[in-house]
Amino acid sequence: MMRDDRSAALRKCICTAVLFTLLSPSWLFSADANQHSSQPDPNEKKPLRCDHQHRAFSERVAERAQMVAAQIQARDVNDPNVLKAMRIVPRHAFIPASQQRYAYGDHPVPIGLGQTISQPYIVAFMTEALRLDPNDKVLEIGTGSGYQAAVCAEIAQEVYTIEILGELAKSAAKKLKELGYRNVFVRAGDGYLGWPEKAPFDAIIGTAAAGRIPPPLIEQLKPGGRMILPVEGRFGFQYLVLITKDSKGNLHKKNVMPVQFVPMTGQVKKNEGEAKK
Repeated sequence: MMRDDRSAALRKCICTAVLFTLLSPSWLFSADANQHSSQPDPNEKKPLRCDHQHRAFSERVAERAQMVAAQIQARDVNDPNVLKAMRIVPRHAFIPASQQRYAYGDHPVPIGLGQTISQPYIVAFMTEALRLDPNDKVLEIGTGSGYQAAVCAEIAQEVYTIEILGELAKSAAKKLKELGYRNVFVRAGDGYLGWPEKAPFDAIIGTAAAGRIPPPLIEQLKPGGRMILPVEGRFGFQYLVLITKDSKGNLHKKNVMPVQFVPMTGQVKKNEGEAKK
């Protein structure tokens, strides 16, 4: 009798287990799916970021820290992402050998061909004004040395930058590649036209002054986006102008600071000349 009871109990347990399995396939599948979802997807596109392995990143670190503290934070630039980027990017790597002693000074520095690398504070101020986040796509007009693009690339996902001087575009692209900035893309061309095939952009930054804001750049700015660039007004005075585009496409402009930048050349000059006739 005891043996029969044990056999009956065993049969009952087996039947219960089978029934539970048949009624619960979704639970088993869900557990399996969760296990697989924790594995990296080889087809998932990951943002390309600078690995900071170039020796320049470990050089003159104390000078960069002092630059940020005395020239940038002291003037109320407080975005932690911007401050971190300014501490990381080796400004001296973008400056000619003859100007190395001035790399971290509180002023612009000549880089040849009549161009300059902007004062560190201006670079930080303009970057902060864009309110960049890690998912943003940025357009820069006026690559110059490539320094401003590198600062933006430390925060944003991708930076597309245009330089009208072919020699500068080539040298900036080479330098950015050497330093490991895989998320910066350089084009030689007229910045007035923007980069339409990569539009719209979350942010646009201009580092050369025009008499008016190029219409193609306004078109390529995403609703909710921000643009900052120097604009030359009456009597040759320049102001940094911050433009925001709201969700309906309306523009809001604000003069934020008097500045002195090199002039934008190319199509913008042709248009300004025709307007004066």
